[in-house]
Amino acid sequence: MIQRYLILSIAICLFSCEKKSTEANLPIDFTKDKSQISALMSEQEASWNRADIDGFMKHYWNSDSLCFIGKRGLSYGWKTTRDNYVKSYPDAAAMGTLQFTNSVIDVMDTTHAYVIGKWELFRVSDTLSGHYSLLWKKISGKWVIVADHSS
Repeated sequence: MIQRYLILSIAICLFSCEKKSTEANLPIDFTKDKSQISALMSEQEASWNRADIDGFMKHYWNSDSLCFIGKRGLSYGWKTTRDNYVKSYPDAAAMGTLQFTNSVIDVMDTTHAYVIGKWELFRVSDTLSGHYSLLWKKISGKWVIVADHSS
């Protein structure tokens, strides 16, 4: 199911459909949702930079259906994703300082958004970087990441 959402989200993002309301065919303003998602990602950065993986993970969907696609391939589940972060980044030195740069925050409708951007991880020994695409979904009034493709 998540894979279908991810594929649909990519297609919608690539074709940049204009959002219209059903009333008088006026554009819908998703500025508040974009700001909320941006703020949540800033919270994630701050948690990471405090070496707080649990704080970083609080904006991921706490479900076995959470989809993560990384250099090791596809994995599912909040716990699996958290465990992989802990294994890959066992201490504050390994975690370094994270910086997100969002290129696109596309709120597709009242419950789905797609984010594309770049991540950079600054450490004493090196600097890592890559890109991400995130599918966000509003569940019970709260935006959470339901699919993360980071490379």
